[in-house]
Amino acid sequence: MKRVAILISGGGSNMVALARSMTGDHPARCVLVASNDPQASGLAKAAEMEIATAAVDHRPFKGDRAAFEAALLEPILAAAPDIVCLAGFMRVLTPGFVQRFEGRMLNIHPSLLPKYPGLHTHQRAIDAGDAEAGCTVHEVTAVLDNGPILGQSRVPVLPQDTAADLAARVLVEEHRLYPDCLRAFAAR
Repeated sequence: MKRVAILISGGGSNMVALARSMTGDHPARCVLVASNDPQASGLAKAAEMEIATAAVDHRPFKGDRAAFEAALLEPILAAAPDIVCLAGFMRVLTPGFVQRFEGRMLNIHPSLLPKYPGLHTHQRAIDAGDAEAGCTVHEVTAVLDNGPILGQSRVPVLPQDTAADLAARVLVEEHRLYPDCLRAFAAR
């Protein structure tokens, strides 16, 4: 059975989808949900699901990413995960952190990578006149949103869409795609 740590920054809807999927014959179980924000509502959701939680507030580190990551590593390493899943974790990780989990760290991104790495993906797709948008699960590498793609899901961009409308439609697909990709990845 593979051990999974999930990193979040907010409400944790993808974390909940992942954790709920890891039951029965699933080859993995969630052993930790960690956040860079002690007030992230996803931590309470994880606790309600009886998953261990940890929070390391990034703000006191004032731009010292290496020191923040060293503090974040403590609960992660204590949980001894085989796989680390980023699920709305809104901090850019240093190459050193990423290398520690190379080949076993996943992320979900709300665009059809390689299109629109980074932020504001839904508005960027609308502004470009794209006919479709979607989400991508990929392995994390030192280059932002650039690792090997494990799966994608597509949705249409409708003429009346706002970024919020498109984000809501893509999020439904994220909650389906990420658990499917994690299951396949954990079974390897």
